[in-house]
Amino acid sequence: MTDYKLTYFDMNAGRGEPLRIAMHIANIQFEDVRWTFSEFSANRNSLRFNAVPTLEIDGAAFTQSNALSRYIGKMADLYPSDPVQALYCDEVLEALEDLSHHLVQTFGLEGDEFKAAREKFTDTRLTTFTKGFEELLSRGGGNYFSDNRLTIADLKMMVTIRSFRSGNLDHVPVDFIDNFTPSLVDFQNRIEQLPQVVAYYASIKQP
Repeated sequence: MTDYKLTYFDMNAGRGEPLRIAMHIANIQFEDVRWTFSEFSANRNSLRFNAVPTLEIDGAAFTQSNALSRYIGKMADLYPSDPVQALYCDEVLEALEDLSHHLVQTFGLEGDEFKAAREKFTDTRLTTFTKGFEELLSRGGGNYFSDNRLTIADLKMMVTIRSFRSGNLDHVPVDFIDNFTPSLVDFQNRIEQLPQVVAYYASIKQP
């Protein structure tokens, strides 16, 4: 039996959460290692690229969240076999990484500089990307982003939208997506209510 160990921050958000959900859907047994930020700081120099998530498969470590998303997605039947539909899925995954990159650039700032950076992020990057995501959802048929079914792209998008609407990101209006691209809110709610996703959150006792 293959041993899997997924290491990420102790949060039900970010790049690691879609991987956890997909592995649960695929019924893949894995060690769910959840680090505090201080634990990450203490261990980051031992990590390839000094970053998480990492997935260890029989002791061999692998990195890069989108590469892991595709790998687990294929195991969980959450990644399209059709090349065009796979391209649709990949476009969403990569765009979400771009958006995360721009958001992360605001981390570590303080005071007025932090507030100004988050407001600029909202007015520029978040506005551009959420509008683009709405277009990609429409292209996929309105319910899913590709293949007319649940894929890893939908899981990653759901987790991302939920984070932006959680109120945990200072100086990003909690109702921005609700007001600007409400179809993405409908999408989030629909994916969260799928039996596979409900079962995952029930398994970790997280609403």
